[in-house]
Amino acid sequence: MMGGLEAAVAGASSPSWSQRVRAGRDLASFADVPEAAEALVGLLLDVEDAAVTRQTAEALARAGTVAAVRLIALAAAEADDHQTDWLQTGVHDALVEPDDVLDLAAVCRQLARDPNEAVRRGAAEISAWAVGAKC
Repeated sequence: MMGGLEAAVAGASSPSWSQRVRAGRDLASFADVPEAAEALVGLLLDVEDAAVTRQTAEALARAGTVAAVRLIALAAAEADDHQTDWLQTGVHDALVEPDDVLDLAAVCRQLARDPNEAVRRGAAEISAWAVGAKC
């Protein structure tokens, strides 16, 4: 792994919520790298601080890649109600500035054909959030 990526992956397990938030932001552009993806899902499902969940979801939604949104979908399929609320808030935060976000609905349509049922289920949920954010 590269130095910056390695440091961000290490930051994902920090006891400091602010370091975990920073790790989520730093790792979002590496969503297609297995080590980063694993750390990002952990941050999306952070049980200690909702800010970590929210800001990691926002960073991934802003990245807007299929790999990034797929991680949000995986987390949404596993999340409890509290985590789901913060995942949704993070996605909504990213949609406030649509210039920086790919069309999440189009990405979710791609993920609707994913072989993993949890990804398909999570993508449907994200798609509903994106529609709700535009209303």
